[in-house]
Amino acid sequence: MCRFLLAKSKKLIKPYQLLHSFSLMAKNSKAFDGDWQGDGWGIAWLEAKSWKLYKSLSPIWEEFGKFNNFPKTNLFAIHARSASFSKHKNNIDYNQPFIADSRIFVFNGFLKGVRFPYQIPGDIGAQKIWYLLQKQLKTVKPVTALKNIKQLLKNNTKEIQALNIGLADINNIYSLNYYTKHPDYYQLFHYQSENIELICSERIGVD
Repeated sequence: MCRFLLAKSKKLIKPYQLLHSFSLMAKNSKAFDGDWQGDGWGIAWLEAKSWKLYKSLSPIWEEFGKFNNFPKTNLFAIHARSASFSKHKNNIDYNQPFIADSRIFVFNGFLKGVRFPYQIPGDIGAQKIWYLLQKQLKTVKPVTALKNIKQLLKNNTKEIQALNIGLADINNIYSLNYYTKHPDYYQLFHYQSENIELICSERIGVD
């Protein structure tokens, strides 16, 4: 299963320390089925009110040397991927974060038996969910859009073990955290201080 982190700070900060902590978490974290998060990673950061993006097919913990290359920012998202199927490995287009317009999207979860009465664009589940969410965001605010996506997928899915979404625009970060099994693995960690707000798949070192 994938892991993700969203961070929003009042001051400009280098992502280095959080990248380092996140990468160690991704390396050591194992899903209930023994899955790992080594099928590539990505980071999106806000720079001059525009999203910049870096993606790699290497495990995030093998790229420590690149972490200091990312500039100061006050808003960023990191995603470490675990491909659900072998045929979906080694395709950089499948790595998140996904960007559209002024928003970025990250996802992890496990949905079984998804059936819609119409075709949804996308090759993998994360792309399809992002497409559905973008349609919602055209008419409603992010918090409402996330609630609508949850209900829409519940109505058209045989089983949802987990549905976790991280969303950010140029001002804020948002999340949806829904699961029916394995709470220790799927529960999102929230941290907020005077200077920074984090949403992460697992508790990590902040200082």
